Amino acid sequence: MNPHLLIAIPLAPLVAAVIAGLAGKFIGRAGAHTITIAGVALSCALSLYVLKQIYWGGAAAFNGPVYTWLVSDGVHIQVGFLIDRLTVLMMSVVTFVSLCVHVYTIGYMSDDPGYTRFFSYISLFTFAMLMLVMSNNFMQLFFGWEAVGVVSYLLIGFWYTRPSAIFANLKAFIVNRVGDFGFIIGIAAVFSYTHSLSYEAAFAAAPHIAAQTLPVFGGVNAMSLICIALFIGAMGKSAQVPLHVWLPDSMEGPTPISALIHAATMVTAGIFMVARMSPLFEYSDTALSFVLVIGATTAFFMGVLGVVMNDIKRVIAYSTLSQLGYMTAALGASAYSAAIFHLMTHAFFKALLFLAAGSVIIGMHHEQDMRKMGGLGKYMPITAITCWIGGLALVATPFFSGFYSKDAIIEAVGASHLWGATYAYWCVLLGAFITSLYTFRLLFMTFHGEERFRHAQADHGHGHDHGHAHGDHGAHEPHESPLVVTLPLIALAIPSVLIGYFTVGHILYGSYFGNAIQVLPAHDVLAHMAAEYHGPALLALHGFLGAPFWLALAGLGTAWLFFLKRPQLADAAAKRFGWLHRLLIEKYYFDWFNENVLARLTRGVGLGLWKAGDQGLIDGAMVNGTASSVGWFGGVVRRVQSGYLYSYAFWIVIGLAALLGWFLVRA
Repeated sequence: MNPHLLIAIPLAPLVAAVIAGLAGKFIGRAGAHTITIAGVALSCALSLYVLKQIYWGGAAAFNGPVYTWLVSDGVHIQVGFLIDRLTVLMMSVVTFVSLCVHVYTIGYMSDDPGYTRFFSYISLFTFAMLMLVMSNNFMQLFFGWEAVGVVSYLLIGFWYTRPSAIFANLKAFIVNRVGDFGFIIGIAAVFSYTHSLSYEAAFAAAPHIAAQTLPVFGGVNAMSLICIALFIGAMGKSAQVPLHVWLPDSMEGPTPISALIHAATMVTAGIFMVARMSPLFEYSDTALSFVLVIGATTAFFMGVLGVVMNDIKRVIAYSTLSQLGYMTAALGASAYSAAIFHLMTHAFFKALLFLAAGSVIIGMHHEQDMRKMGGLGKYMPITAITCWIGGLALVATPFFSGFYSKDAIIEAVGASHLWGATYAYWCVLLGAFITSLYTFRLLFMTFHGEERFRHAQADHGHGHDHGHAHGDHGAHEPHESPLVVTLPLIALAIPSVLIGYFTVGHILYGSYFGNAIQVLPAHDVLAHMAAEYHGPALLALHGFLGAPFWLALAGLGTAWLFFLKRPQLADAAAKRFGWLHRLLIEKYYFDWFNENVLARLTRGVGLGLWKAGDQGLIDGAMVNGTASSVGWFGGVVRRVQSGYLYSYAFWIVIGLAALLGWFLVRA
């Protein structure tokens, strides 16, 4: 495989980002979006070409350095690529969704004064994500990991004049630093055993590391510690409980960012990393159980929060948290293929839902509160149809792409024998009902029922995603978005329906991944599922008989009754179970705890160290104390310097007497 072609894939969006960012004033808006779209389109085309070469052309995987940055004590710090079937799948998904988002942005950000800056950021983000997924060593992985975090910080706070946006990007940055602390400890621990940063060396040493015990906490298996530390990094990046709190607030950024970062790319980096590290995780049942329980907890409890949210983007944000939990649970059950398969299908239908939500926001003149919508289907038919397609895929309707990946995860978790698997199974199974409930609630409240926006005409323009784009804030009739917005919706709706049907046999039940993912025979829950697979059509037909489908149907019925037929029932239920409603509205009090306990405790510790350590010890005792001591001693010595000859003669006699006494004692 040609290394120069591989280098061009991440460099194309990087060059475009630099030109749009530094020369945006000279090339103008049209120049900025043209060059960045061309760069991402080239990257997407080359990624698909590499996919064709590796999967259909039979080309061997590429694993090698392309540039040596430095050599220190025999350790080579390199830029290198590992291009196998797992990598090319991620490259194709990332670049295709990014391309759709770039095109969509032309319409969505058309009147924003930061137009060229925005295109520069999203193109730079694509470069960072590609460097992450293409890496063949931990140093480059960490570079990409941090780079997507930095660009995410810039994009969430894109509208930097709004305090809520600045709070959101700081929150995302700080929470991810907590996760990255564990991540870098895991990398350092791998290096301590292998004296190398390459994946190849780490994977080869996995059996040896698994046999080691660290003398901490009474003896801890080295592999368990390494894998849990690496996964803590994934918990931050992929927003798993309790490091999930940053993702809902990140909706303060423009909607295209929600689709790019929080559907298809950055939040899936943790899922990709764990799948890539499968040769390590397979040697630690403890780490797998930890991953399984955390993922299942996130899948269920974060999904429940989506039921009480009224901001259309936040409903989809909590849906993203829940679906990331499904992927994480699959990783914990050693169903890595199912996790990556759901990552792929989810990228398409969740990006579709976010972009459809953005289209609704445009049509509603910046309103995001679903309570002020209703009946929009006849005004925005393309948006409504594509959003329904994304919703049906999300609830795992048979024959839609989400069905093939999500139901496989539920079955795989149920087949696992790890500690915590029973709890995890009930979480992901009941999550099917919750997913259906909040999804159809969103669809019914937005596109059907009473046209509530007519009662809120005076309140137009008070949603969150406004103030910088689209110009006019007056009250108008809802309208369909322009073609530059609806075209990406149609492009994403097609794979949301079809890609699962045509790829499930190869990716999930076939040998698509080859050696890219390694599963020990004792953990291979997908093996017996593959033996019972007889084609996508029969699998979908069988899905109509499964518990997840009937739970989803129950969610549909509940949403129809409570939010379309008799919405007063929802209000009555909220009053009847006020304590539960308050718990959910407060998001289980995670934010309250972080802000009122952890943040205050941290500030208190910092204040104490400043007062006692900095002011008291360093400034007071060491710096000022030393100066005061010198001054005091100087004052004492100054008394001896009287200027009188008889005084000096007296001290000379005293000195001679002391010396004479000393010599006599010595003698």
